[in-house]
Amino acid sequence: MLNFVRAAWAVLMAVYGYFFVKDYRQTSSAGKLDQVSVLKAGFVGFVTNFFDTLGIGSFAPTVALNKFTKMGVSDKELPGLLNVSYTFPVMCEAIIFTTVIEVEPITLVSMLAAAALGSYLGAGIISKMDEVKIQKVMGFALLITAVLMLLKQLKLMPGGGDAIGLSGIKLIVGIAGNFILGALMSAGIGLYAPCMALVYFLGMTPAASFPIMMGSCATLMPVGSIKFIKEGIYPRKASLILSISAVVGVFIAAYLVKSLPIEVLTWLVIGVIFYTAVSMLKGASKSNKKDKNTKLEA
Repeated sequence: MLNFVRAAWAVLMAVYGYFFVKDYRQTSSAGKLDQVSVLKAGFVGFVTNFFDTLGIGSFAPTVALNKFTKMGVSDKELPGLLNVSYTFPVMCEAIIFTTVIEVEPITLVSMLAAAALGSYLGAGIISKMDEVKIQKVMGFALLITAVLMLLKQLKLMPGGGDAIGLSGIKLIVGIAGNFILGALMSAGIGLYAPCMALVYFLGMTPAASFPIMMGSCATLMPVGSIKFIKEGIYPRKASLILSISAVVGVFIAAYLVKSLPIEVLTWLVIGVIFYTAVSMLKGASKSNKKDKNTKLEA
């Protein structure tokens, strides 16, 4: 079953690679490649995907570092950069973690399929919902999860588990949960931290969240990236540099995660969820302020 998933990933990557290489060559031949610092782009790709492999995510840090380092990518091209650049690194993460961390095949495959289906079917619905409200709800939910995990880690309350698979009602909840998380990605809500929380509450080992969340994104991202490539709204050279340097960061960090004791890994997951919760609530607060200022100006 897992080999079937990997075969599907191989097909997706082949199609993605075909469109990217074709577009890159045409743009290069026309002398229209973007001017970007190889050193800066390489640094950004390596650092953000090193931490992405630890579950922190790479999109928001890349946006921040693009401005901080003055890498030179315009805001208009950022969505394309993020998707096109990080498709290959995420695929590497998925292959590595489904190899080194064991998750029961039915659980893994069904949750990956649910995320992909959620992204495809739920995009239209979620995109029409109030993004600020979604951020608030998810932010508070993750904050509560992080607190509960912290209490469990301090042995102040029971919770968590060491299962590598789900069955019965827990499997249904896991599938439904990942379907929703896949749909929420279209609203800009990252899948990593919520997936960690979902896995924890279903009684699985924290390590199991890595192949599930990265496999979910590996299934989703190639399709979205092909759309950006076809539309041409992304920086070709910057995307290539970020992609290559990101893969290096992924392999170094993957070895680190694989070597971490489960106790340390659990603390890492708690930190990631706390960080994401605060980021979401901050983002919602800033959006509210912008909306109020816009209404006042009107």
